[in-house]
Formats: sequence, structure tokens, C-alpha cells
Amino acid sequence: MSHSDFLRSLTPEARAALTARPRRAGLVHLAAHGGAILLLGRLIAAGVPGWPLLLPVQGVLIVFLFTLEHECTHKTPFAGDRLCEVVGTVTGALILNPFQWFRYFHLAHHRFTNQPGDPELAYPKPETRAQWLWHVSGIPLWIGSIRLIARLAMGAERPSYLPDRARPRAEREARVLLALYALALLSLLWTPVILWVWLLPIAIGQPFLRLYLLAEHGDCPQVADMFDNTRTTFTNRLVRFLAWNMPYHIEHHVYPAVPFDKLPALHAQMRDHLRVTAPGYAAFSRAYLARRR
Repeated sequence: MSHSDFLRSLTPEARAALTARPRRAGLVHLAAHGGAILLLGRLIAAGVPGWPLLLPVQGVLIVFLFTLEHECTHKTPFAGDRLCEVVGTVTGALILNPFQWFRYFHLAHHRFTNQPGDPELAYPKPETRAQWLWHVSGIPLWIGSIRLIARLAMGAERPSYLPDRARPRAEREARVLLALYALALLSLLWTPVILWVWLLPIAIGQPFLRLYLLAEHGDCPQVADMFDNTRTTFTNRLVRFLAWNMPYHIEHHVYPAVPFDKLPALHAQMRDHLRVTAPGYAAFSRAYLARRR
């Protein structure tokens, strides 16, 4: 069965149930995720005993806001479009991933997943162990993000997937981000709080997000069927919480209109048809590196 056959097999009632946007689940999840970030930030800023040990945890919590920003591009995690827009913009700012630009980058990724036209293919997956280390370090990501924001701010970023009608918004957002980042760096002249609660944690946390994201399509066939070109990774509840259920990634690509809280239900209907899976992120990484000896 192809992913298209699976979608055709769903009744109208099943589709309606799966695509109903949450009125409460998204707000509760946001409160828990955001609250954990604020709590750890307060503990770090207060210098509680052992506070340096909190930096990696804070970093993972912040960088995994990427999965929430990603959900906001689909307008699925909250009942209202306006809240999706605000949350997507704020989360994107925290991880140097401008939301207005990312919306169209990501929609193009869905339209051409692992096929010509997929903008993710412009950034090849690492093919050697040395390339893997460089990729996982997060350094290429930070360099690319800074360049992207600067190019957008100057009006020099004109990818084919960013329509003319959206470019002014993306460029304005980039200019605002540059101003905010400049103010954040200037604050270091008076206090190092931003360094300890945000900048250093996201640098430490980024490798975890790189490893997570590599499993979504890494080493998947470059074919049109979503059951083949995308991977679902089986993992624990904590990772699923951090990633807003996006380890159910085949499920998400087959039916992007399904909100994060309904993905487990979609998985239950789809699991017998999954063809590319991994029993965990450590297992995926070991297998990925083994293919590169």
C-alpha cells in the first residue's frame, strides 16, 4: 500500500477526527515546555548549586522548540491561527530560525519530500564520519542561520520557494531579529545572564537536535512514496514530549494536517504499513555511522 492508498482508505469521519485542532492539548503542552525553560532559566540565573549541570537540559529544551515552530507552519498545534503565528515567530527567534522564511521552506519540503525541489536536499546529509561530526556539532547550522538572517535583512535572499508576496514579511522579520540579537549581545556588557540562560545552552543543545533531525529522512530512498522516503523512530515519552510527537514522522508526512496530539492515533491506524523505521535514535545513529565505515 502506498501513502496515497492509505489516505484514500480513511473515511470522512476518521479524517475529521484526526484533523480536529486541539483547544486544550496544545496550550497544556506549551505551558509545560515553556514553563520548564523559564524554570531552568531562573535556576541558572540564580546560580543554584550545580547550576552548570542544568545548561545542557536548558539547551535541549530550547532547541527542541524547533519542533513546535515546525508545527506552527502547519497551523495545527493550537485552535487559533493567530496563536500559531505568534508562537512560531517567538520560537523561531529563540533558535535563530526566522518563522516567515521557514514556513515556505518547510512547505516546499513537504511538497517535494526527498525529491527534486525539496530545499532540504540543498544541504546534503553527511557522507563520512568526519562530515557527520561537523554536522552534529551544529556549527554549520549556526553559520548558515546567521548568513540567512543577514541576507533576508538585506533583501538578498530570493529562493524559489519564497513567494514575492511573502518576501517583505520575511525581510522585515529578519531586520527585527537582527535588532533583537544586537540588543541581547549588548546586554552582555552589563550582565552575563543571556549567555548562561540562552546562548551557551542552545550551543550545547544543538547537537541533540541535529541527531534527532538526521533520523527523519537520513538514508531514506529518494522516492515519492512517504512510506519510503521518511522514517518513524520509536522512542520514549520524554523524547516524544520534547519533539511534540514528531518522531511519528512518516505519519506526519503522510497527513500533515493532523495535529501533534492526534499523531499517536494516526500511528495506530498506520503502523502495519510503515516500511522505514528505527528502534531509537541511538540505534539509528549507530546504523548510520556503520554504513559510513
